[in-house]
Amino acid sequence: MLNEELKITIAEWLSSATFDESGEWLNINIEPQDWPILAKKLRNDENHVFDFLFCLTCVDWKTHLTMVYHLTSTKYRHNIVIKSKLNRDNPEIETVSDIWRTAEFHEREVYEMFGVNFINHPDLRLLILPDGWEGKNPMRKDFEDPINMIKL
Repeated sequence: MLNEELKITIAEWLSSATFDESGEWLNINIEPQDWPILAKKLRNDENHVFDFLFCLTCVDWKTHLTMVYHLTSTKYRHNIVIKSKLNRDNPEIETVSDIWRTAEFHEREVYEMFGVNFINHPDLRLLILPDGWEGKNPMRKDFEDPINMIKL
């Protein structure tokens, strides 16, 4: 499927979406509250079938955080990137672990590294870091580690 066709369909579903085609794949910028509805449509629409979430991460821009989701359709072989800007002081977005199981662990990693709260996640707790690291968010640019003298 061509990017132009994807843009038309997604714009019909979500008129507030904006698009960026400067990279290899179509990038779609959305508001966090629109993510659950769009995610379900992308996964379940028979003409798109984005059935594989192969990357989920977060980017700290110092002024805000951006959630980044890479999706592919194993049936149609097309890829897209969904981006959603989050409030840095209270970053939260709905979980998609009920739509793509791979999101469950990715979301836990972003939770511990960046402090993003994934609403309705079934098991939101530390994944990698040991107990006592809750809320420290070592991948944020304002993280300071006085023992190892790390300051970004």
